[in-house]
Amino acid sequence: MPPEVHYSEYLRLDKILHAQFPESDKLQQPAHDEMLFIIIHQSYELWFKQLLFEVGAVCAIMEKPSLNDNSPELQTVAHRLSRCVTILKLLVHQIDVMETMNPMDFLDFRDMLRPASGFQSWQFKILEARLGLKYEQRFGQEYYISQLNEEEIRRVKNAEKEQSLLALVNTWLARMPFFEETENWKNFQHSANDEKMHPFWSEYKRRYRESLADAEKNNLHLFEQFFFEDSHQTLFHRQQSLSPAANRSALFIMLYRGYPVLQLPYQLLNQLLEIDEQLSTWRYRHMNMVHRTIGTRIGTGGSTGKDYLQSALNKHYIFKEIAQLTSFLIERKKLPNLSSEMERRLGFMK
Repeated sequence: MPPEVHYSEYLRLDKILHAQFPESDKLQQPAHDEMLFIIIHQSYELWFKQLLFEVGAVCAIMEKPSLNDNSPELQTVAHRLSRCVTILKLLVHQIDVMETMNPMDFLDFRDMLRPASGFQSWQFKILEARLGLKYEQRFGQEYYISQLNEEEIRRVKNAEKEQSLLALVNTWLARMPFFEETENWKNFQHSANDEKMHPFWSEYKRRYRESLADAEKNNLHLFEQFFFEDSHQTLFHRQQSLSPAANRSALFIMLYRGYPVLQLPYQLLNQLLEIDEQLSTWRYRHMNMVHRTIGTRIGTGGSTGKDYLQSALNKHYIFKEIAQLTSFLIERKKLPNLSSEMERRLGFMK
């Protein structure tokens, strides 16, 4: 028989519950709220570890070239991304607990923490990199790893070399097979001047153009950029993370998400948008909490405090290109009708 497992030993409670050492106690200047400050940040780091575990597992599945859109593995991906969203919501709500500490409570021990700062959380930097935030997209690159030790820098740099979730999603979307199967599109004809375009997208472009108000006509140019311009030749696409082929697949999934085969892919895309939304909400709440607590003072780690957090909030959207695709949707009643062959392809019946 396997040895008995004891609750305290299994959870290593002796280590966890004895891992709080307030600086105020060491200096014999008691500050009651420092214990809360330590436990909340330790909790954040434990949840960051779980998020990295989930994202790593998702990436391992997405790396498989055989992954299809009607497989149990895709359901696993969607489920684990949903778990990530739920964890991020919890991290947002932890700020409610932190806000029970008022500014004077924080000042009782704040200066004892220098130069420690949440900016030194290497796990969060790795999480951003694994999700798909590139170094060149970061705000405050001069501070990015300036306060990490050599081992932490090595870990972050290694994470940046790995294929991110966003890059893997791009590859997965770009290999959607439907548009290569000519039998699915026999009921579509090219519009004038669009002979080089797939007949479905030629028809969709016409319907999209007709749906635009006069003030939205520039969207047609963006439509061309997002879905058809050569990603290797234009500045626009060199700045994008998703290829035109991936954008077309993602838009098709959004348009026809009611079909069984596309339901899981749609859930996956929606979970990515939820992750961005929760990260943005967390940054926003964090920024406001910092402003309420220290005003315009600099952070303990030397950053510009609220101003840094505001800029990171504005710039650090990871899946923004997927969100932008909603600009190119049209009303459901105006969607092109799919062929019976394509409907069978997207359904459960053969």
